[in-house]
Amino acid sequence: MAQRRAITGRSQEPRQRFAEELRTLRAASGTSLRALGERLGWDWSLFGKMEKGETLGSPEVVQALDTHYGTPGLLLALWELAAGDHTQFRERYRRYMALESEAVSLWHFAVSVLPGLLQTPGYAREVLTAGGLKGKELDQQINARMGRRELLDGEQAPPFRTILSEAVLRTPLRDVGEWREQLEHLADMTERPNVRVHVLLQSAGVHGLLSADVWYLLLPEGRTVAYTENGYQGELIEEPSPVVRLQKTYDAVRDLALTPAESRKFILRRLEEVTCDRQT
Repeated sequence: MAQRRAITGRSQEPRQRFAEELRTLRAASGTSLRALGERLGWDWSLFGKMEKGETLGSPEVVQALDTHYGTPGLLLALWELAAGDHTQFRERYRRYMALESEAVSLWHFAVSVLPGLLQTPGYAREVLTAGGLKGKELDQQINARMGRRELLDGEQAPPFRTILSEAVLRTPLRDVGEWREQLEHLADMTERPNVRVHVLLQSAGVHGLLSADVWYLLLPEGRTVAYTENGYQGELIEEPSPVVRLQKTYDAVRDLALTPAESRKFILRRLEEVTCDRQT
């Protein structure tokens, strides 16, 4: 198949095109990020992140930008295309990502790495680099992962519960500053009403979810699917019987974990330890 010819020279990837349009419109208006934030009533750093492709922002923010730039509906249309674009993810994840975006409730277990929904850009970069990504593909996957975080934003965000193996919080990044930022972000997320974080201590012993990360998605029609993943491959499980077995295993592991309140204290202690190490 012949490759589609680029007419404008701009990106044909929806997320990057949206960010490019934001940069172009602000440059044409001669407005600084700080001035834009003051005029529209949002923190200017949000607009900076949107222009870098680190976040898409909310529909309310995009509508305000459409009004400000005099582009009624244009930016919102680009935002919708970017938000619904699953081609930004590697092929093996696309079916799962499509379902994740529709889920009315999510729960998860982490063996050794924080879930993408809770990662900072610095954490995502180091983890993906360790997995062999580099260059343009690395940047693309970081942006895609940061875009996933928006699922937990807003009043209509679905409830999300995760159980973190203690090893997740005992495996720091090489960059101490980035690791501290990740722990701070995680602590902040535990205060959100739709987010529940449990820490499973090593002293809990052997359990049924030792070998892989597992995601569970409750879909609008009432069925639940599961996605298991290790460092090399992932599998989407939609058959009811194995999903039910995995759910029962998850419930048993959750009974072994710390409560959300206890888990927040554990995370804050880890943050204090990082702060002390940095000062000494």
